[in-house]
Amino acid sequence: MKKYLYLYLFIFAALIALYQYVSANKMIDATNTKFGKLQAKIEKLEASNTKLEDSLQTTAINILDLKYFLLENNDDALSNFDHLNIDKPARYIADKLIETNESKGDNPLVPYEGMEGDFKINKIKVLNHKWILADFSDGKYWGELLIKYNLKDDLGVDFTMMDHLLYRRD
Repeated sequence: MKKYLYLYLFIFAALIALYQYVSANKMIDATNTKFGKLQAKIEKLEASNTKLEDSLQTTAINILDLKYFLLENNDDALSNFDHLNIDKPARYIADKLIETNESKGDNPLVPYEGMEGDFKINKIKVLNHKWILADFSDGKYWGELLIKYNLKDDLGVDFTMMDHLLYRRD
């Protein structure tokens, strides 16, 4: 009987070892499958990240291009206002231009009569120490102005409309 007991123990130990071997192989295969999927996700995210970095770089370049013609980024033009002690000259000039909207009726700088209301200046871009681009509208019709300005030592501003256009409405 002792002889069979050792035989049964050996067979039982062999079955346990076989079970552990098969179980470990399945676990390794499942882990490798998960690892492969995660590796594919990482590669996909890295490719996406590269596209986002390229897009971000392109956007930054576009922003720099848009800021190129702004008074705030033009040190040579800003130096013309140093003696006036104005904190933000572009904001000051834009505010003075917006004040021209306060007159009753159309803005005096707009050479058109409003068709659906009064033409008023909406958006302003101070290009340098002499020129402004402005958008005007009456709510339905719109156009643009090129304005020359002169900021005087008494902080008064003279505006002269240089050119204009009114968009056609078809």
